[in-house]
Parts: sequence; C-alpha cells; structure tokens
Amino acid sequence: MIIRDFNEAKNTERKVADARWNSVRMLLANDGMGFSFHITTIKAGSEHTFHYKNHFESVYCVSGEGSIEDLATGEVHDLRPGVMYALNLHDKHTLRCKTEMVFACCFNPPVTGTEVHQADGSYAAAD
Repeated sequence: MIIRDFNEAKNTERKVADARWNSVRMLLANDGMGFSFHITTIKAGSEHTFHYKNHFESVYCVSGEGSIEDLATGEVHDLRPGVMYALNLHDKHTLRCKTEMVFACCFNPPVTGTEVHQADGSYAAAD
C-alpha cells in the first residue's frame, strides 16, 4: 500500500513547477502502478498548448474555471469543478484558465517525475 500526503509531497522534489503552473506528482512510474497521478495547479489568466503524443491523460477539475480547445476540431469546452476530460486520441489542445485551476491528472504510461514539456507541448516517449 502506498500512502502519500499532498501537504508533505508539495515540499519535496515531487513538485515540478514553472512560472505559470505547478504539479505535485503523487504517483510516478517507479511506484509500479502503471499510471502516474498528479495534482496540478495552473495560474489564473494563463494559456497553455499541449500535445501529449506519447501519453494518454485524464484530467478532473477540482476547482476553478476555464476552457479547453481541441485544436483539431476547434471545439471549446468549459471547465469547472466536476468536469473531466480525457485525451484519448493524444489530442493537441489549448487550456485557458480564467481563474486559478486545480486538477487531478492521470498519465499512461506513467511519468518519471523529471519530464519537461518539449517545444511541441509533449513529453518525450517513456524509456
């Protein structure tokens, strides 16, 4: 059984951040679960384009308001607490945060915790 406290993990190397977001990696590849689990906080007024070509991601909105745009179709969907989206087709998307947003995210394959976004908005393929 794995037990982790977010309030402790956010003060360790499990927290990855830049100026507009931070992500606390609660489960990573070395935990052996087959997915990674993150609590991610994104700053109000920020916009992010991602394209996880090598990972599937599901995201549950815990708090805040914003939107996600599917860049293949142009469809825009509102995000608010209780809404989930899943990037089941490695969907290239733009996330826009009206207010600060907190998400619970799962990645498959799991991330190791050291990934950085490449220029195209993806993480490199897992080893």
